[in-house]
Amino acid sequence: MDNKIYVNELADHLNKEIMSEYLVTQKELRQGAKDYYLRLKLTDKTGSCAGNIWSNAKQISEKFKEGDIIQIKGIVISYKSQIQITVNKVRVMHEEEYDLGDYLAVTSKDIDKLSDKLFSQIESVKNEYLNRLLLNIFENKEFYGMYVNSPAAKTWHHNYIGGLLEHTVAVASICDFICRIYPLDRDLLITGALLHDIGKVFEYNVSSTIEFSVMGRLIGHINLGDQFICDHVADINNFPEELLMKLRHLILSHHGEYEKAAARLPQTMEAIALHHADNLDAQTTGVKQLVENVQDLDADWSEYDKLNNRYYYIK
Repeated sequence: MDNKIYVNELADHLNKEIMSEYLVTQKELRQGAKDYYLRLKLTDKTGSCAGNIWSNAKQISEKFKEGDIIQIKGIVISYKSQIQITVNKVRVMHEEEYDLGDYLAVTSKDIDKLSDKLFSQIESVKNEYLNRLLLNIFENKEFYGMYVNSPAAKTWHHNYIGGLLEHTVAVASICDFICRIYPLDRDLLITGALLHDIGKVFEYNVSSTIEFSVMGRLIGHINLGDQFICDHVADINNFPEELLMKLRHLILSHHGEYEKAAARLPQTMEAIALHHADNLDAQTTGVKQLVENVQDLDADWSEYDKLNNRYYYIK
């Protein structure tokens, strides 16, 4: 719509009334001091901001749900140096009124260049069995079409179209650097890096929002990835059993801790390296997204990071 004000433009409308359209990615009815209020996360392709409905919150909450695109009328404010919208009116938009591409976040990186980097990383794997496994997976055009459109997470890091490809290439690049410092099996580690999150292709469904699939909730990407790899290894004659065992260990242990859903603790040097490379890219990118989402130029701190229980200083 012509009057669309993107999230990254809200700071230009501080203390002004606006009317614009946003995707509701989070919605929570909360108990306030006097009455209920509605807390929203309003999103478009440029970022997200908080929205609050203070009056008639219960009644208005029944009009829409997470995943809806709504037209709002409200005042842009700064609260604790964070841009927010005090929402006064809400209307659910019909599909013919909007272009979904305006609301879905996409990687800022060039998909073609990321793909070229991915295949150069595959080419660098010299072990014939691991190289064949990688080519069998990533040269499947139907699968690769799903892969390049997959996010790497629902909320924290790389939670946008192309996020899985971006994250995978970054983790493999970190692992490549690590191999120059420590005595590691490079072919095994790079293969593990390229496949560690492959199950996320099946863990999430992407429409107007990123949601867990049924398999994603019941099985999870670690186990889905392990099964996917084993299925593809079965098509390769004489794939060494010990090599498969070591590769599966990388997939099953890459979260590092049982409390963080790892199926096994890292018990090889390659598994330790992969876990830390994965966590480095995930945490750094998650914080980067929080910092970049701050619209108030006078702000000293990011929004509160509930996952890691802290703010981030941005000056």
